[in-house]
Amino acid sequence: MAETKTGYRATAKWLIASPSKVRPVADLVRRKPYAEAIAILDNVPNKGAGLIKKVVVSAAANALNRNRKLDEDMLYVKEIRIDEGPRMRRVWFRARGRADMLIKRMCHISCVIDEIGKKTEA
Repeated sequence: MAETKTGYRATAKWLIASPSKVRPVADLVRRKPYAEAIAILDNVPNKGAGLIKKVVVSAAANALNRNRKLDEDMLYVKEIRIDEGPRMRRVWFRARGRADMLIKRMCHISCVIDEIGKKTEA
């Protein structure tokens, strides 16, 4: 049986930021009202906060464009996922002819915003 996905989505892929550093910021805003989530992300000094804020604002814009009856006060952050992306490997030259691998990690951020008070079927 196919399950129906509710909410309004936005994703950002191939962002150069370590998923392990972005996930604690996502935990701060998960299941919070939209206005409160944006206020939290504005005041967190991490790089991940700016990346997450862009995705949350985009998902809210998708919701407001699709359903004209909605207002920003009626939205909440239903789900935020920080998935691991590909890793860029660079050679880091060291002393005495040696080399190390410099690994730049990437992440994919996906956000689902939904209406407050909307019943979800279990």
